[in-house]
Amino acid sequence: QVQLVESGGGSVQAGGSLRLSCAASGYTYDTYCMAWFRQAPGKEREGVASIYTGTGTTFYASPVKGRFTISQDNAKKTLYLQMNSLKPEDTAMYYCAATRNFVCWSGTWRQSEYNYWGQGTQVTVSS
Repeated sequence: QVQLVESGGGSVQAGGSLRLSCAASGYTYDTYCMAWFRQAPGKEREGVASIYTGTGTTFYASPVKGRFTISQDNAKKTLYLQMNSLKPEDTAMYYCAATRNFVCWSGTWRQSEYNYWGQGTQVTVSS
């Protein structure tokens, strides 16, 4: 019912910025939580940030607090991730996800709790 397409990835130098976008289509009215995950080579996928779409309440994983900002544009049905002060350890494939549940309030990110996924956009940060 929901399709997600990420864009905005690329290669940047440490300290630089990128803005990722996730365009949603289909029946999105019940996607109460949306999130960004990332996965680096050889590592498990980890949650980065999430947002409760009803109010715009945001949640962040510790490694990105103060550097990343998750936001939404309901009119455009698009999720964003503004990434500032990028570090080499931020290098990963970034995925957007959505769910009909309210799991973002838990402060954790479990892949199994998200019903819809994009195919990812690569972010590479060099030193």
